[in-house]
Amino acid sequence: MSSEAVIEAKGLGKAYLIYAKPQDRLKQMIFRSRRFFTEYWAVQNVDLSISRGETVAIVGRNGSGKSTLLQMIAGTLQPNSGALRVEGRVAPLLELGAGFNPEFTGRENIRLSAAILGLSGEQIAAREPDIIAFAGIGDFVDQPVKTFSSGMYARLAFAVAAHVDADILIVDEILAVGDAAFTQKCMRYIHDFKKRGTILFVSHDTGSVNALCDRAIWMENGQVRAEGEARDITLAYQAALHGEADGQTFSIEGRRRDAPRQRQDVRHELISSSVKRNDIEVFEFDARTPSYGAGGGRVVDVTLSSLDGSSGVLEGGAEVQLTVEAVADQAMFSPIVGFFVRDRLGQNLFGDNTYITNARAPLSLEAGESCRARFVFRLPYLPDGDYSVTVAFAAGTQAEHVQHHWIDEALTFRAVGGAHQQGLLGIPMHDIEIMATGGRAA
Repeated sequence: MSSEAVIEAKGLGKAYLIYAKPQDRLKQMIFRSRRFFTEYWAVQNVDLSISRGETVAIVGRNGSGKSTLLQMIAGTLQPNSGALRVEGRVAPLLELGAGFNPEFTGRENIRLSAAILGLSGEQIAAREPDIIAFAGIGDFVDQPVKTFSSGMYARLAFAVAAHVDADILIVDEILAVGDAAFTQKCMRYIHDFKKRGTILFVSHDTGSVNALCDRAIWMENGQVRAEGEARDITLAYQAALHGEADGQTFSIEGRRRDAPRQRQDVRHELISSSVKRNDIEVFEFDARTPSYGAGGGRVVDVTLSSLDGSSGVLEGGAEVQLTVEAVADQAMFSPIVGFFVRDRLGQNLFGDNTYITNARAPLSLEAGESCRARFVFRLPYLPDGDYSVTVAFAAGTQAEHVQHHWIDEALTFRAVGGAHQQGLLGIPMHDIEIMATGGRAA
């Protein structure tokens, strides 16, 4: 990734004029020395610098100014204040309805959009068949866009953006309306584009943000509230959302670990000598890692061990137990303990919680009383790399609950020698066979 900035903004702002009555617009035109409007600043005092080759997420609630900021970067909106510099060709994939003429056919919109994005007539003619094939909307390409479903629109818009030799790709929630197969196709393209271009990515899916982006910018009330590593920003953003939903004051505490403290195992050297085994090195629970919550209870210990209680080095494919110890700091009805196992990009690989098990006879905890949750499962085969266990302690129901303590990276472990996995993780097989069934195919 080059340090050369391709997008730079200083004091960037966009204001809209709000008139209380229609006649106030006419008054403003006549009496220019007076103000018959109020200003609404959708974006205000934004400073940012994005380097060539970076993939940056912009997160925030609806109305926080994300789309307005992206439209200014794309050139479809002009700022009212500040300075903005964008180097290179921008391919914007903004909200549905932006960029296409609904009366034109899909084919006509391909030609119009490609021309606006800087392609010559010869280039458009040469790439049109590939764009249509990528979109996969069949004969609908010759129908007016106003007859398209939202998914068909997304297909066509993404297909155009993928074939215009863009330097900067802007993706604003448009993939949320596509079907699963096309979304995967788009994500493959985005991962490939990362190798050669700059991406601005807007999504409410924090898993996608963590998996795709190098860093994130958190927008709130038209301003940048925070920016930094994607996982740090999404954690803070999730904490704020939980706090608003539950009417609680949430605080983020702790810091990311610098070097995990390893639990040694007497079998470590022996196990490590086998290249065919998927060894899992487990590190200690770290209460200092980032956490947030309403404060009605807290997680005090997390362990991942074999069924006999030994920990340190485990083996992929073996049965293990995850044990979570928690304390209620106030009286609590129906406590819930849950976990996620995540890869190094923050993607949720698998997880579960205790709610269904105790739904018919929920626990009640007095203030100061503790509880223990135990999950027994067969550990999947994992590719080489670092993993983490996120743990949460809540109370209520699956649908409505108060998040008392959420610990990001409560436990970490490292997988080595992952020769068995296929995909993100490998599932232990009970039986695999192949046999001849007789006869010849007709």
